[in-house]
Amino acid sequence: MLNLPKQKIKKLLHGLGIEAHRYHPTASPLARLMAALRAFDIDLVIDIGANEGQFAKELRSGGYARQILSFEPLTSAHSQLLAASRDDSAWSVHSRCAVGDRQDEIDINISGNSVSSSILPMLASHSAAAPQSAYIGRERVPLITFDSVANACLGGSRAPLLKIDTQGCEWQVLDGAMASLPKVRGILMELSLLPLYEGQHLWREYVDRLESAGFVLWSLEPAFVNPANGRTLQWDGLFFRL
Repeated sequence: MLNLPKQKIKKLLHGLGIEAHRYHPTASPLARLMAALRAFDIDLVIDIGANEGQFAKELRSGGYARQILSFEPLTSAHSQLLAASRDDSAWSVHSRCAVGDRQDEIDINISGNSVSSSILPMLASHSAAAPQSAYIGRERVPLITFDSVANACLGGSRAPLLKIDTQGCEWQVLDGAMASLPKVRGILMELSLLPLYEGQHLWREYVDRLESAGFVLWSLEPAFVNPANGRTLQWDGLFFRL
């Protein structure tokens, strides 16, 4: 009976589409990430595919106060990213570019929700689960490799974490960071359970590749779920070099 009021509150919140959890590693994905960043003494987060800065803002809300460097190719999102970082002296934004496996210029498809924009064609498995993500345009953007800017970006960092959110192009980002990976302590990246973009690699391939490069899979969090049937389409995979 003592638990009844709590259950009633939960039921009321669920009816409103809200679920409340303690901010603790056993209950909160953000708290788990913060605990991992502290455990590995991460002093720099390199946010590739930052969009408007949502991930950096989440890090700040979780208590991460150290350096962040963001990359974003879309003109509109990059402008919002600059505005979001303006008053944060520990948050830097690279000039507008996509990060991949070569130096070039390339077309990027702009999605209706912006965050699902990708160099790759989107498959029906993605757009059916998130109709607002369908492409609405295209933009020409500079393409660089992370290796080409790594020395300047990493600076004196002893334990950088590379966060890659490039909508199916994570493999190409890794290809363009081969010389830099030995200097990276952690990697956080999207892992797709099924193809969502044409030509992309899937989660097992990434796990095998990163384990062969000396990283250990530390945690998995659902990142993209089909709301119609509850199927998890993407995880956020966190890897560390022990």
